[in-house]
Amino acid sequence: MRTLTFIVGTGRSGSTALSGIVHAHPDVLSLNELLSSVQSRGFPEGRLDGGEFWRLLADPNPQFERMIRNGVPMPEFLYTRRPGRFATETTGIPALSLMVLPHLTDDPDGLFDELEKQVRGWPDRTAAGHHEALFNLLCTRFGRTAVVERSGYSLHRVPLLRKAFPQARFVHLYRGGPDCALSMSRHTGYRLIYLLREILARTGAERVEDLTEDQIRALPPELSPLLTEHFDSALVLDRELPLDGFAALWSELVVQGVAHLSDVPAALRTTLAYEDLLDDPRKELSRLAAFIGVEPLPQWLDTGAARLDSSRRGASRRLPAAELAALRESCAPGAEALADNPRPARTDGSG
Repeated sequence: MRTLTFIVGTGRSGSTALSGIVHAHPDVLSLNELLSSVQSRGFPEGRLDGGEFWRLLADPNPQFERMIRNGVPMPEFLYTRRPGRFATETTGIPALSLMVLPHLTDDPDGLFDELEKQVRGWPDRTAAGHHEALFNLLCTRFGRTAVVERSGYSLHRVPLLRKAFPQARFVHLYRGGPDCALSMSRHTGYRLIYLLREILARTGAERVEDLTEDQIRALPPELSPLLTEHFDSALVLDRELPLDGFAALWSELVVQGVAHLSDVPAALRTTLAYEDLLDDPRKELSRLAAFIGVEPLPQWLDTGAARLDSSRRGASRRLPAAELAALRESCAPGAEALADNPRPARTDGSG
């Protein structure tokens, strides 16, 4: 029986590397950033026919298109590295093509066409039912028996995923707060997230889509252009942003995520610390494989261990002492939430 597992977290926690490792397992269908690509629009209420579901997958992601158009793409955008027939400036890049399909094949355009021919003809069913059918189709196509979806910045989606897929398993991948916050501060996507959250805080709106024209006009000139179709990339890339603000973001996401995951039955959830993965990759990958429901193949363990870069650990410790202390203070709520939900017991006698 096929299993379905979601690897969720704050992002900037080694999750992209883990997607590559999971994809290397011959029994796992690795869906890289599927949730980020389709966002919440991928699970509308009611029933959809195949054509309606296909549009959810094929319509370009507006936010990602704006990032590409304005020179602030994320490094996770795989399609733009080896572009095919789709482009932001002309057709728009289908949501499924930007990060999901290039992770699965060297011919994402061909796979896109192959899927379109089948999905458009599917009967009416719920969005969750269509996603399950898509998982089954891709598992058959690639000869895989387990599905693992991994998206960065995904902890807030746990309730939605629990509702859509009650039997799904969840892995909470996390990284120490100071290192994670520092990585966020250097990443295009998280810098834009930070700035958009600042806009919401200044206006009192709950969503960017809810902002009125008067609210936008009242924003300072370093923020209001970010809501337009065209803006200067320097507004995102070159601004000085407070590091402890990213630490506060990390804490907020972790506290919220731990609370969401506590509602998942214990048998359907586990945790994976990035630091543990670096310290003992074969052990942690073996545990992950067992949870997903596949064999920890020796060659796969060797491949996974070789792909991990331990030099990324401890970057925050190179900060000035006062700055590091402030960073740790802002990370304290998230660290406490993780401490209340300890890592799975180690079997090597180390705790």
